[in-house]
Amino acid sequence: MASVVGLLEELELAARERVEELREVADRVLAELAEAETAWHEWLIARQRVGEVLSGPRPGSR
Repeated sequence: MASVVGLLEELELAARERVEELREVADRVLAELAEAETAWHEWLIARQRVGEVLSGPRPGSR
């Protein structure tokens, strides 16, 4: 029969492994989120710049 301490050690190990797995997943998700945010901000800036160009005075006109 397994000891109580032995059973607790097994449960602790399983919990620690689960935490490590979830941290790896979280790291991947955070990296993807950072990439998506960068792309979003680049598109936002592009749209703003195009809006400025289209609404501003044209070169040579007054």
